[in-house]
Amino acid sequence: MEWQQIVGFYHVAKAGSFTKAAELTFRTQSALTQQIKSLEEELGCQLLERIGKRRLLLTPLGERLFLFCEAVLTKYEALLEELNEIKGLQKGRLRIAAPYTTLYHLLTEVLKTYRERFPWVEVSLFDRSQQSVVELIKNGDVDFGIVLEKKVLASLSKIRWKKVESYLLTPKGHPLAQKKRVTVEQISRYPLILPPKTVEYTGRSRLEELFQKNNLEYHLVMESSNVELSSLYVEMGLGITFATLIKDLPALKQRNLEFIPLNHYFEPEYIAVAFRKDKVLTSYQNAFLSIFKG
Repeated sequence: MEWQQIVGFYHVAKAGSFTKAAELTFRTQSALTQQIKSLEEELGCQLLERIGKRRLLLTPLGERLFLFCEAVLTKYEALLEELNEIKGLQKGRLRIAAPYTTLYHLLTEVLKTYRERFPWVEVSLFDRSQQSVVELIKNGDVDFGIVLEKKVLASLSKIRWKKVESYLLTPKGHPLAQKKRVTVEQISRYPLILPPKTVEYTGRSRLEELFQKNNLEYHLVMESSNVELSSLYVEMGLGITFATLIKDLPALKQRNLEFIPLNHYFEPEYIAVAFRKDKVLTSYQNAFLSIFKG
């Protein structure tokens, strides 16, 4: 088994396509096809099977080989970074995925502090949904992901970071802001801006369950998957919305909004930094994690 075969098979298996793998590895499809064929002859088994014209699936033995190749390439990458450190070469990379709101409100100061200490580390940020962040971590496409703790798979490691609580967002001076304890019945009287009704946005289902439990109907004026977008239209007076936020976040205090606690309906949650349990961390990656442990 040759090195190029390991690399080629890994990318073909991960992409599920010879075409995509050829683009990623800067090789021709025919070269990759020949490498896979040679591997199958050497190992004496079928590694891939075609489903239709374009889709590829791993056989059970192909899955075993994929895990082997993934482990080899991960350790090889970690070895290169370790050797660079030993040789005193200031070179490395850090890939981080998180939802837009986290990147916008929470990570800027963290990265500012980190980059002052490690200016030579190449940082790449990925704005993704909670579910996509978890997938990127699981597949090894990013080093760290920042998501709600409840979204982190049991197979991943995590470090709890910040507490988030549920709030009702209304324009400044809204009648509900005068209430000591807002009820769901009072909320139902106003037009609502809610997340889409999909598996990705569990907050929508939690809210609907709350309305149904109290035999209440609601008036939906807008669907938005982005808290920043929702809050903008709340300020305009289109409706009111729900959000899970960090209490007393300075950036939010400057907005023309009221933040009404809903802890009597929803338990607090936590944001966590997640990463693969088998990930070999370099010193500068450990330094990034240490920011969240403090």
